[in-house]
Amino acid sequence: MISPAQALAAIPAGLRDPLLAEHRLIVQHYMERKWRPAELSGGHFCEIVYTILDGHAKNAYAASPNKPNNFADACKRLENNASVPRSFQILIPRLLPALYEVRNNRGVGHTGGEVDPNHMDSVLVLSIANWVVAELIRVFHQLPVAEAQQVVDQLVERRIPTVWQAGDMRRVLDTSLRLTDQVLLLIASAPAHVATDELYTWTGYGNRSYFNKTLRDLHKSRFVELSADEKSIQILPPGSKHVEEKLMAKYM
Repeated sequence: MISPAQALAAIPAGLRDPLLAEHRLIVQHYMERKWRPAELSGGHFCEIVYTILDGHAKNAYAASPNKPNNFADACKRLENNASVPRSFQILIPRLLPALYEVRNNRGVGHTGGEVDPNHMDSVLVLSIANWVVAELIRVFHQLPVAEAQQVVDQLVERRIPTVWQAGDMRRVLDTSLRLTDQVLLLIASAPAHVATDELYTWTGYGNRSYFNKTLRDLHKSRFVELSADEKSIQILPPGSKHVEEKLMAKYM
């Protein structure tokens, strides 16, 4: 699979690298439940995406991201670019001001008597940011939607403090956890499907028969989806919920 950087190779590094770095920061802060920093990152993300769209339309990219004096008006002017893909002309220019508004005029920027909206606003920031990056990848690399989403999945994998990663190797550092929880943490930390042979290596467990039984039990409980040939596995919503509420909370 191509990397996100390769998929966005048509964008100059001065814009591509900040885009990917800012997106990773949004994901990381969200996964660490740092709602306010996650929202603050959304403002800078908007400015980077705006600069990319403006440069694409003009066929002349700025060397680095820039902030228009009036962000909403600047995005509105992007809608005049009829020669660009429809998402670059209409969808993204209309999403960016909404994302920018969350950063400027919601709980992240001001205090008041209303119910704190930071958590749900962070969900909005993350969802829009993921969609925008997927769309940029789809357009710039001419990928089908499904493949573009697979590339983005590499960017939105969970950052779990107790899961160490170096290259293709992952380890759960908290050895007090039972095998079931280690398996769920490892699958949750990786994008999309995981090869069960690779997962077995990550656990460092010595009994393959019991390991396979553990995977089957998790499959029966609908925490994971184990392929029919038992060669690949992915986490399901109940398993993801268990990781978020029961396991990750220990390390936040």
